[in-house]
Amino acid sequence: MSEHDQKIEDMSKEELETRIHEIESRMGDATFWEDKKRADDAMSELNHLKSQLSKVKSREVNYDDYEAILTIFSGAGGDDAEDFARMLLEMYQGYIQTKGWKTALVHQNTNEHGGYKNVSIEIQAAGVYGILKRESGVHRLVRISPFNANKQRHTAFAMVEVIPKFKAPGELELPDDEVEVEFARSSGPGGQNVNKRETAVRMTHIPTGLTVHVDGERTQHANRERARQLLAGKLHRLLEEQRQEKESGMYVSKTTDAEWGSQIRSYVLHPYQMVKDHRTGVELRDVDNVLEGGIQPFIDAAR
Repeated sequence: MSEHDQKIEDMSKEELETRIHEIESRMGDATFWEDKKRADDAMSELNHLKSQLSKVKSREVNYDDYEAILTIFSGAGGDDAEDFARMLLEMYQGYIQTKGWKTALVHQNTNEHGGYKNVSIEIQAAGVYGILKRESGVHRLVRISPFNANKQRHTAFAMVEVIPKFKAPGELELPDDEVEVEFARSSGPGGQNVNKRETAVRMTHIPTGLTVHVDGERTQHANRERARQLLAGKLHRLLEEQRQEKESGMYVSKTTDAEWGSQIRSYVLHPYQMVKDHRTGVELRDVDNVLEGGIQPFIDAAR
């Protein structure tokens, strides 16, 4: 890292905002663009300043106090993995119901068997992110596969991701020049006429490659705003992981494959019945109760 870059990293929020304002004010002067190298250097500095300001703001936010977006991705295991994603969604919905929390569908990608390739829901309750954030990770299912004619035991995986839902745009800034937006036909609610229009939104944070897809709203504008909230949540979580890595001096994996060896919890339905959390050691043998939403012991042990 250069001395100049290090200086930016060490700036306070107020210093960053002041310097950003100075550069943006200079950009309004016609003579600013006459010297191309000077202008390019200033733009590069501006982008770095804005990126650093986003990091500083994210550290000011107590993200545990927020509502949450819960996403489940099917992993290794084919139809069983997609069915496992459905089982996990129903498990979380059961838990959410016992808490009296409200939910809204953000996005879903289903298969012909009623399973999910991926599905996202918004959980509308203050502080729910702090309660559920440690559910993030790979979950493993072992059972006799209903999709196997020979009734053989099968292992499947799914990834759970929980991120905070930011309400105000200023809570974590996403500069427009760092965001790429694509539109597609929506598979969400709204009826046949609505679905003929390109209301679905795919949004990518260019510097990190983080991506979200939203089609649960009726209009393109609403889906775009929801996508921005999700992307801010993902970016905040990534920045928090980077901060923890820097403070502890330990490596924190940014990408985890939903497959063998990386699971945080196993749900075994055959040859015996038990759900075990591999981080805390908590074991529950009433599998049916767990899959209906009885996950409080796991949540309490992880907090």
